[in-house]
Amino acid sequence: MKKTILAALMAGSFIASAFSATVIKLGYSTGSSDPRAVASKLFKEEVEKNSKGSITVELYDSSRLPTIGMKASDTNLIESIINRGPVDMTVSSAGNFGIYATNVGVSALPFLFTDFDKAWKFMDSDIVKGVNKELESSNIVVLAHYDNGFRCVTTTSRQVTKVADMKGLKIRTPANQIVMETMTALGARPEPLDFGKLPAALKAGQFDSQENPIPVIYNNKLYQVQKYLAITNHSYDAMPLVIKKDVWNKLSAAEKKVVQDAAIKAQNLNRTLVKDQTNSLVASLKKEGMVVTRPDLGEFKKATQSVFEIFSEIYGKDLMDKVIAFTK
Repeated sequence: MKKTILAALMAGSFIASAFSATVIKLGYSTGSSDPRAVASKLFKEEVEKNSKGSITVELYDSSRLPTIGMKASDTNLIESIINRGPVDMTVSSAGNFGIYATNVGVSALPFLFTDFDKAWKFMDSDIVKGVNKELESSNIVVLAHYDNGFRCVTTTSRQVTKVADMKGLKIRTPANQIVMETMTALGARPEPLDFGKLPAALKAGQFDSQENPIPVIYNNKLYQVQKYLAITNHSYDAMPLVIKKDVWNKLSAAEKKVVQDAAIKAQNLNRTLVKDQTNSLVASLKKEGMVVTRPDLGEFKKATQSVFEIFSEIYGKDLMDKVIAFTK
């Protein structure tokens, strides 16, 4: 009887809101073949099907963002969430949210995880749930955690087989302080640039190098402007899927459940795709002409211990102790 009443209440909630359907715009800075785009398509399908038409999800990849006055820039997308701009949802690297909640980027610390399963266990932990709450004061609600993979170094004209090979490389990074400090500790010269501008900048010779996960390198054809790939796996790139808090608060309880359930389904698809592509696309990159090296990561890990010292002061001893204990 209780289940029948609950079902009736949920159905009534959907019917009432269907007369004024909510449109949610989900934007991301990569193209339609990227795993985050594929997973977001599933999110759209699940929300629209299970909300019975009360919610419509519009997807905006890098090619479609200009149609709503947006750039293919993670910074712009996050600011749209905070400042109530055109985009209502986005998915972006955790470190990109660090300006608004310092602790959110903790998962990017160098060599924190050795495999995907350990990284996912951490991202689903109470530690991360607590950190995510810090974003709510900036109009951001975290629904799930997509995966972007483990970041690796590519170069134009120099193979990287040891830490010494990183010295002096002008390397493009996101505006992520952990990644930048990691590259500095390895001897490189990091400089942030929006991802949408990266292929053209590499082609023009503005950078010697860049670092991104393997699926990003392949799906965005960075092999066309980079010759060498070093499997450094120096930083895990978690990607919160977020929604404007004010949009979230306007949804009914039934609609929130639909959106949350769809977000977890999309997250799980994204994680599977990224893990599978990370394992399979190295061979594809070799076929495209990239030369692949696998450096001794022990040397790289030792060289980046200073990054933990820097961020112990930023994050505080309590959080750092919890993170290190969890990931041992």
